[in-house]
Amino acid sequence: MKAVLYYRGSLSSCNYDCPYCPFSKNKDSAATLAKDRDQVRAFVEWVKAQQPAGHRLSVFFNPYGEGLIHRWYREAMVELSHLAHVDKVAIQTNLSAKLDWTDRLNRETGAFWATYHPGQTDEASFIRQCLRLHERGIPLSVGTVGVRSAFDAIASLRRALPSELYLWVNAYKDKTDYYAEADLVFLRDIDPLFDLNAADYESAGKRCGAGQDVFYVQGPGLVKRCYKDRQVIGHLYREGLEGLARERLCRMNACDCYIGYIHMPDLNLRDTYGDRLLERIAKPAARVIDGTAR
Repeated sequence: MKAVLYYRGSLSSCNYDCPYCPFSKNKDSAATLAKDRDQVRAFVEWVKAQQPAGHRLSVFFNPYGEGLIHRWYREAMVELSHLAHVDKVAIQTNLSAKLDWTDRLNRETGAFWATYHPGQTDEASFIRQCLRLHERGIPLSVGTVGVRSAFDAIASLRRALPSELYLWVNAYKDKTDYYAEADLVFLRDIDPLFDLNAADYESAGKRCGAGQDVFYVQGPGLVKRCYKDRQVIGHLYREGLEGLARERLCRMNACDCYIGYIHMPDLNLRDTYGDRLLERIAKPAARVIDGTAR
């Protein structure tokens, strides 16, 4: 079968202290880091073993915290990217780690979801990291959180990035009625797809790939249908994809996060992102405002 696997291990530490993130500046113990390393290794070995069964897999690492500052995430990215039955391996990252290791990454399958956090790094450093990947032909999307205090930084980032790099903005949803109309105009100018993320999609009882061909894997191998649905549907290493996969209608009232709602087939978002849906790179035609590509 063809499946998407989101992976999140025991890592819960980050080198940034963003005020909107509950995991900022956490520091994991040596024991927790060792457990996370072993979990990532076990996951990679499981993925490697799936080729004889005919499975085609896409993997997205979205740890609590920053993964690429740890060697085992970098090695996992490289190894998985060269497997014949892995269509894609991507990671959510702040790009604070060195990128020399990406010379070994298969550029046909490796990809990055890079998030800019103003106040945690300077723009010039972040841009240099983006350009290193872009110049090496490694696909990446670049994004940030649309808090009003960051609007100047977001505008500056858009001016500094090459026009062909898509810049997405996550809507800030912790406060209701947070944006004034002028804010929305600004954000739509930066990201023509902003309204897609600003919406909360009614999802209760609706179809979703989650639990059918999209799985959220936790470090020990426990699998949830969706990262927001706490119910465990099985164990990856004991039951395998064949034992886990079945249609499961959404149990949540609403879906408000990109990595969730993109798997709701009725939204037809593959028309917008094509085969770059996982790493959030919109088709050029979808990011045109007034005839100008953004």
